[in-house]
Amino acid sequence: MSSRASSPTFEVAPGGQLRGTLRVPGDKSISHRAVMLGAIADGVTRVSGLLEGEDVLATLAACRAMGLSAEGPVDGRLTLHGVGLHGLQAAGGPLDMGNSGTAMRLLAGLLAGQPFDSTLIGDDSLSRRPMTRVAEPLNNMGARIDTAAGGCPPLRITGGHGLHGIDYTLPVASAQVKSAVLLAGLYATGTTRVTEPAPTRDHTERMLQGFGYTVERAGATVQLTGGGRLRGCMLEVPGDISSAAFFLVGASIAKDSELLLEHVGMNPTRIGVVNLLNAMGADIDVRNERTAGGEPVADLLVRSANLHGITVPQDQVPLAIDEFPALFVAAACAEGETVLRGAEELRVKESDRIAAMAQGLGALGVDVEEFPDGIAIRGGGLEGGTVHSQGDHRIAMAFAMASLGAQSAITIGDCANVATSFPNFVDLATTAGLELRVVTP
Repeated sequence: MSSRASSPTFEVAPGGQLRGTLRVPGDKSISHRAVMLGAIADGVTRVSGLLEGEDVLATLAACRAMGLSAEGPVDGRLTLHGVGLHGLQAAGGPLDMGNSGTAMRLLAGLLAGQPFDSTLIGDDSLSRRPMTRVAEPLNNMGARIDTAAGGCPPLRITGGHGLHGIDYTLPVASAQVKSAVLLAGLYATGTTRVTEPAPTRDHTERMLQGFGYTVERAGATVQLTGGGRLRGCMLEVPGDISSAAFFLVGASIAKDSELLLEHVGMNPTRIGVVNLLNAMGADIDVRNERTAGGEPVADLLVRSANLHGITVPQDQVPLAIDEFPALFVAAACAEGETVLRGAEELRVKESDRIAAMAQGLGALGVDVEEFPDGIAIRGGGLEGGTVHSQGDHRIAMAFAMASLGAQSAITIGDCANVATSFPNFVDLATTAGLELRVVTP
């Protein structure tokens, strides 16, 4: 990864409109899981639509280091020759997860029951993110996972410890922790149950079933029994709704915009951004609903709209947790006040997203009030100015779209990490009409 000193800057002209037809890259969460489960399946798994961003490539590199043979990815196509549930081998050194918290947390679950030792490391940002919430339930299952000071990476996983199923209630809604426990449960004796305080994305459960593994759901509890096997399959990754979110917001706030986003994942545990934009008065037409790779998908036609502020319902917070930077921009361009509470999870993402967005919006003339668990944004539009992404891809892309509702140009510093989740963001955005220029040091 580039250092901050050499990270590119985005310079974005004010105003404009978004028009045309786009297909955003494959869903990052699903792409991670496709690589991991394909690696431990029996037989061949063929993936199409894979996101070829740095985060997913870090997962693929880690699996290759543990013995996975794979061809690709080329144009989103990846062929995995699975080694089976017990076929992974010790890597020759630490496994570098780069900037990806998803990769580190899910692989911690996958590696907890292996017979060999593993070490998971990451970049400066990932090295500051909390991992105790994953290590704790895995250790309760019999694993031996040690963290650095403060519960942060690197994670040192001592192999050879037999795992047993547990009945675990998540203290905070987290798909990553749920998934880590379920993946460890594949290697555990007995049944592993995870109960959620609120619904979170269910890609792991859906994909395990796609690989032929029995997963049961009863209300807020999901469970599986260890000792089964996964069978290679065909997987089609839908477009990432987290990536689509920036364009949904951009077209909503830019006058005379009309944009069609094709083949977007519409998993019910991920559509909070659509629900909240609709509550704000957005004009989003959901078309051609269908299923791809076990996941619901649709085409989204979004047009300009006059947005108004809302109080975000608590049940929508986990369904839109990654999309709030974009939604905060929508709130800044809306009439009235938008209030979000109960979202302290945003403070431990790639950056403290509450603080980063509050600082950036404030620098652009927006009236904001920061809370420990959220933010209040008093809308009415943005001025121009300079903001810093804090090395966070979603912050950078959110402020790029903010220019569509700004009075003058916006300059965004430290944008290298956009490549982690959306490597062709600049090309797609400029094709749709955003006047964005990349300045490299």
